[in-house]
Amino acid sequence: MASWFIARRWRALAAAAGALVLIAASGEWAERRELQSKTEALRQAASAHALGLRGLVEKHDFLPHAAARHPGVLALLRAPHDPALRARANDYFTDLQATTGAAALYLVDRDGLTLAASNWNLPSSFVGQNYRRRAYFEDALQGRRGFFYGLGLTTGQSGLFIAEPVRGGEGGAILGVMVVKISLEPLQATWMSGADPVLLRDSRGIVFLSAVPAWLFHSLDPVSAADARWVAEHGQYGSRARFDLLPWTREALHDASGYVLRTGIGGRKRTLLALDTPLPELGWTLTVTSSMKEVAQARQSALMLAALATALLLLGVLYLRLREKRFVEQRTARLELERRVEERTRDLEEAHAFRKAMEDSLLVGMRARDPEGKIIYVNPALCAMVGYSAEELLGCRPPYPYWHPDDLEKQARESDDALRGRAAPHGFESRIRHKDGHDVITMVYAAPLVDAQGVHRGWMSSVVDITAQKQAEARQRDQELRLQRSARLASVGEMASTLAHELNQPLMALSNFAVAARALAVHGSPEILAQALDEIVGQSQRASEIVKRVRAFINPQRAQYQSLAMESLVTHAETLLKPELQRHGASLRLVLEDGGATVRGDRVLLEQVLVNLVQNALQAVQDGAAGSRAIELSCRRAGPVLRIGVADRGPGIAPDQLEQVFAPFFTTKRDGLGLGLNICRTIVEAHGGCIDVENRAGGGAAFTFTLPIES
Repeated sequence: MASWFIARRWRALAAAAGALVLIAASGEWAERRELQSKTEALRQAASAHALGLRGLVEKHDFLPHAAARHPGVLALLRAPHDPALRARANDYFTDLQATTGAAALYLVDRDGLTLAASNWNLPSSFVGQNYRRRAYFEDALQGRRGFFYGLGLTTGQSGLFIAEPVRGGEGGAILGVMVVKISLEPLQATWMSGADPVLLRDSRGIVFLSAVPAWLFHSLDPVSAADARWVAEHGQYGSRARFDLLPWTREALHDASGYVLRTGIGGRKRTLLALDTPLPELGWTLTVTSSMKEVAQARQSALMLAALATALLLLGVLYLRLREKRFVEQRTARLELERRVEERTRDLEEAHAFRKAMEDSLLVGMRARDPEGKIIYVNPALCAMVGYSAEELLGCRPPYPYWHPDDLEKQARESDDALRGRAAPHGFESRIRHKDGHDVITMVYAAPLVDAQGVHRGWMSSVVDITAQKQAEARQRDQELRLQRSARLASVGEMASTLAHELNQPLMALSNFAVAARALAVHGSPEILAQALDEIVGQSQRASEIVKRVRAFINPQRAQYQSLAMESLVTHAETLLKPELQRHGASLRLVLEDGGATVRGDRVLLEQVLVNLVQNALQAVQDGAAGSRAIELSCRRAGPVLRIGVADRGPGIAPDQLEQVFAPFFTTKRDGLGLGLNICRTIVEAHGGCIDVENRAGGGAAFTFTLPIES
């Protein structure tokens, strides 16, 4: 008996030891598997980051090469003291920088002096700075393309500098160096928002871009004195001459290409899996990391699962021992089960009664039919909807008594489709006839009726009364038609008001010329009379042109656009306004800095804009002193557009009315229609421009509108 007990004890100990070995092996396997998975994920992440870096560099790689061959760049290097050439180069670099998104572009002569730059108009301008000691400058002077990452000598901001020699002398001599600066700060900001650190090291092992700011300008290995001296001489990292070691502890992995990195970030200890990826074309090394937490969790999960499996095995053994005991207990349990079945039966009866009460309280009609179409169930909601009792409907076959007599063929087809399983899943609309004779519009949804054993017993239909909804939709359609008629009437009224406003000026001119012609016919010379009659003909033609242009607002295909010199438009508008200006003792000063620029548009409409704006300014200054009745009409280039402004020294516009002056029918004049400025805005926007107004600092208002310059 003692020997049997000892043997049994040894078997238990052996089983426990085997279980522990199995659990430990499972943890090791899970850890290696998770480590391999994370290493592969790091390789993919490193490839993605490297692709992004190469793409960023390749995106701007062509810039120095293209800019170095620009005629303006070559001309400036040959005549560095020419201010016009310098201004054109500055504008060219500014436009190129805005288009490509580069941080800066600048041109350096052979002595390292910056002649032009995209930031020439900023306090941190590179113009006049000397970059002779930069490594990229030295490489470019030797005929090589220069790549250099470092802090800016002028701005102190980091960036990647790409330099290209500018050749243009005899035999391809180097005249200067074209440099493009690319900012990697957005890339660093993206890294900093990630959960795991990413960093870049240069060829000397110095970290120059990192998701952890505390690691910047630290080195992986000690930097030699020669390397530190080279970095300081070329100002690569500002005034730094010392580079501390990274606060890392590294541990190599035997079966993986990465290594385990232990460090502290933000006061917290972190254990990371790191992988280095060389970028030989840039001379950098990319390091990506990932938390080792998942590896530890995989090991713990495997240990727990193995322990659980062992416990289940032990439970199985215990189950066999308890089986006999449970056999005895089953008889007692059988009696208890019978008692519970009785209780369950009562519960089912109560549940059935409750479900029946729920079905009876539904507002949606429910109807069940067998596969042949015979009605086998209806709820009270359906009976109320059709006006027939359940006894009248149960057992009925098509055609059902509530089918509408005018839609029998349609409803028979829909019923047949439902019985064959072809009913639309989103339901179909059906009109039925209530027992008392009124029509009911319903929405019917059909679905298969399948019992608990999965046998198809027929079809279940849900019937929703949508009569009120259809009536509401009909009322809404009627209201929409009324709104459309009102909108058309408003459009006709606005067009009539526009014609009245625009034709007012030529009609008044026709009246004045006609009075003058009548006086000249009695007392004047024939030449002056002929001139007055010519003016009458011209104004009538102008009225006809205005009508045509207003019609063009309605149908844009009728607009007559042509190439127009802005100076001729302004000059002709001045001629039209000259009599009215003289009558009010006002003067019109023209400031045409770019009057020779051409735009594409309709001459009459654009002249009308100028005339309306000047007349508004004239009305604003007519009550002022004689010396203040001066109006300025300016035209100057602003990039791809012309800015035309009309400014006066009148009382200005109330601040609370600045946003309303262009609204239709808004006016501050007693006899005004409030359409002049609204028409001006419509004409300018039709020509691809915009118009604005502001109060001048010294008093008065200034209206400014833009027009695209014709290329």
